Amino acid sequence: MSRYDQYKEKVIVYRRYMHEHPELSFEEYETAKYIRQILSALPNCKVIQLTETSTVAVFNEGKGKKIGLRADIDALPVGEECDHLEYKSRAEGKMHACGHDGHAAILLGAAHYFNDHSERLANEIHCIFQHAEELIPGGAREMVATGYFDDFDFIYGHHLWAIMDTGLIDIKSGPASANSDLYELTIQGKGGHSSQPHLCIDPIVIGSQFISALQTITSRQIDPYDSAVISNTVFQAGVVGAENVIPEKILLKGSVRTTTDSARSLIESQLKNMIDHLCGMYGASYDFNYIRGYDAVINDDKMTAEVRKIAEGLYPGKIITEPPMMGGEDFSAFSRLVPSVYTFIGSGLKDEESRHPHHHPRFEMDEESFEIGFEMFVEVAEQIFSNEAC
Repeated sequence: MSRYDQYKEKVIVYRRYMHEHPELSFEEYETAKYIRQILSALPNCKVIQLTETSTVAVFNEGKGKKIGLRADIDALPVGEECDHLEYKSRAEGKMHACGHDGHAAILLGAAHYFNDHSERLANEIHCIFQHAEELIPGGAREMVATGYFDDFDFIYGHHLWAIMDTGLIDIKSGPASANSDLYELTIQGKGGHSSQPHLCIDPIVIGSQFISALQTITSRQIDPYDSAVISNTVFQAGVVGAENVIPEKILLKGSVRTTTDSARSLIESQLKNMIDHLCGMYGASYDFNYIRGYDAVINDDKMTAEVRKIAEGLYPGKIITEPPMMGGEDFSAFSRLVPSVYTFIGSGLKDEESRHPHHHPRFEMDEESFEIGFEMFVEVAEQIFSNEAC
């Protein structure tokens, strides 16, 4: 029997309960209560309510270095369509469509292990149950703002990755996720009849030129070795039924993903310059707002090498290195504060045709992957500083 086998039943029960009872970001009151009830029953665990809906479980307090293990707990405003699941979400329009229920359940299983084997711990272990990963400004930033993590030596986290085969672990140094930003642009022109465009200032023309021009930022101004994506995702203009009217105003919105701070700053600056130039050329006015969201998760090189050794010891031949995930991840609030590592653990269903991406209403995970998450939490806690050269 493996050490996970002793806790597997608990992990599955915890995961399925949380899956049935999802709560959105900053609203995870019942989820946090459920987690604290479980932790409070562990005699060797100190339970801390760090914010309203976040929890930290401390083991081996006052010993060695401070190590954090992080799991997120919030769900998404997505209606679940997995009718075949006995533990389908009971909350209308809400579901765990990203795997956070699995993350939290695995860390709860690891907490049971730490409680039962505290004599094996050379360091102080903090199990971090973080709220609101899915909604900017994010729960990690709120937790970090308390100052609780300022003197930590290391923080580790991972994401169950349902688009990757179960059994694989993706570990990379440097950027693990992208800076995740948004922009909003309103262009104010001068409306009029479509037969008299010379008497108008057409905001649709300006907006179209803006969208075409912004593609040249990534293709001609960003280093080809830096990952960057600009996607204009909203273009609202005109009124259906008034096809002979040039509108006065249009709205554009989009997202910007980058893996370096230099590319992030360049794109923000160039977007502002571009719209200022275009509106000036046509005599239009505008309102532009660039919203910096989550920073990129940056894995510490030295600690990543140690985590990779641990993973290879557990699962030889199963460690891969993929390009940075271009989505946002607010674990970055921890990684910008102390040396940290964030990895991706394959949890894809064996039937590839049944696989759906994260945030999809038919999203599912392979529960067999939970063992890998459990083993990584436990082994990192026990081994990360065992090498004196680290």
